[in-house]
Amino acid sequence: MGQVNVSINDRSYSVACGDGEEDHLRELARYLDGHVGDLAKSVGQVGDTRLLLLAGLLLADEYSDALKRVETLTAEVKSLRESHESELGREEAVEQKLTTFMSAAASRIEKMADTLEAS
Repeated sequence: MGQVNVSINDRSYSVACGDGEEDHLRELARYLDGHVGDLAKSVGQVGDTRLLLLAGLLLADEYSDALKRVETLTAEVKSLRESHESELGREEAVEQKLTTFMSAAASRIEKMADTLEAS
């Protein structure tokens, strides 16, 4: 189990994490510290608890927006996939009609050739 020291709003915290997750945890702590720092500049030093609460709410809002965007993009991908599959079906139908037409045209040409040879 890894142990990482992080700093949020100029306070140090020791946080346990899984082995190999230390760098990721430090990155997350820097991101959170950035939000807390921005809030402290905006509303002042209203206490660590309140700043962390506000930062948590802002991050939850970002997360919620990201989830909505993922849902929207997932729906768009599904729609595009269905449209693509539909187009492939139409393409196959056109190919089948073209094959049938070409076969009929070849038969007519053969009949004409036979008629010309017989004359």
